[in-house]
Amino acid sequence: MSVKETIEKLWSESGFANLSIEAAIMIGVAFVLVFLAIAKKFEPMLLLPIAFGMLLANLPKTGIFDNENQKGLLYYLHLGVEFGIYPSIIFLGIGAMTDFGPLLARPSSLLLGAGAQLGIAIAFIVASAFGFDEKSAASIAIIGGADGPTAIFLTSKLAPELLPAIAIAAYSYMALIPLIQPPIMRLLTTKKERQVIMTTPRKVSKLEKICFPIIVTVVCVLLLPSVAPLIGMLMLGNLFRESGVVERLSSTAQNALINIVTIFLGVSVGVTANGETFLLPATLKIIVLGLAAFMFSTIGGLMFGKLMYVITKGKVNPLIGSAGVSAVPMAARISQIEGQKANPSNYLLMHAMGPNVAGVIGSAVAAGVLLAIFS
Repeated sequence: MSVKETIEKLWSESGFANLSIEAAIMIGVAFVLVFLAIAKKFEPMLLLPIAFGMLLANLPKTGIFDNENQKGLLYYLHLGVEFGIYPSIIFLGIGAMTDFGPLLARPSSLLLGAGAQLGIAIAFIVASAFGFDEKSAASIAIIGGADGPTAIFLTSKLAPELLPAIAIAAYSYMALIPLIQPPIMRLLTTKKERQVIMTTPRKVSKLEKICFPIIVTVVCVLLLPSVAPLIGMLMLGNLFRESGVVERLSSTAQNALINIVTIFLGVSVGVTANGETFLLPATLKIIVLGLAAFMFSTIGGLMFGKLMYVITKGKVNPLIGSAGVSAVPMAARISQIEGQKANPSNYLLMHAMGPNVAGVIGSAVAAGVLLAIFS
């Protein structure tokens, strides 16, 4: 083979010669996501691996996912998404990090967490009207729960072809909570309501904290067997935390294990976002519908908060209702910040954590309902 032929062959086999316009656009999108993750700190723990997975997916001729002869490395990592393994393990870590004490101290927080699932119902109706089939509409709607692992779990079961767009939308809106929620909170509540100082919640006993994950698992899984992977792992992690007898397991679940799985999950989701499947009109619709779902979930939580304000004759600050979306603990912090803007002596964080962790359970249950109906 002559030098010229060798050079021509090397060029024809290179990625430069095989780079499509769609792939080049997606590489540009990956660069933007890397910038947002690093410079703006928009959910960097998952957005950064998603962005790099997207970059790898759109570099031609790598065979890192699939090629003519054999499956690549990321194909096997992606099986953890396909079979719902990674979201469930992440829920194990979330459970180990979560204190359900505020919820147990004020059980009415469950109503706020339920109210904040309004966006799921609204988005499902609108997505269906936009022409999405039932499974796709359900997958889009779950973005309103503001829970990335739940969105990935449900979408991987019902509409895996939409997974990249839904995952990126879900985590992007979670990262944008400080921009999305405050205007809605100020619009739907009065200054008098935002100034309400709530009384200190009662102290929750260790026995209550140990019994809670066991009871929730039994009740939820008997009611919705399909939710067992999420609720079961969430509550197992919480039992590790509250039992006090498996500190090493609890520490591993909330640190090393969840970090490892987050890397695998992010890269696996990103690698499915190639130009041929991502750059479609449906993707833009999903982004818009996801934002609507998130906003209506915030509205639903606030409306229930205002209802509780009326029922308790002004003892509940409606701002904690917006924390019913399950973005823990960011949504609770926004309630705290807005409360202190209205009244500098206000301290709503622990009160908002009740609806916040209720939202985690609520979004998982909502996913179970959708999975039971449409699978």
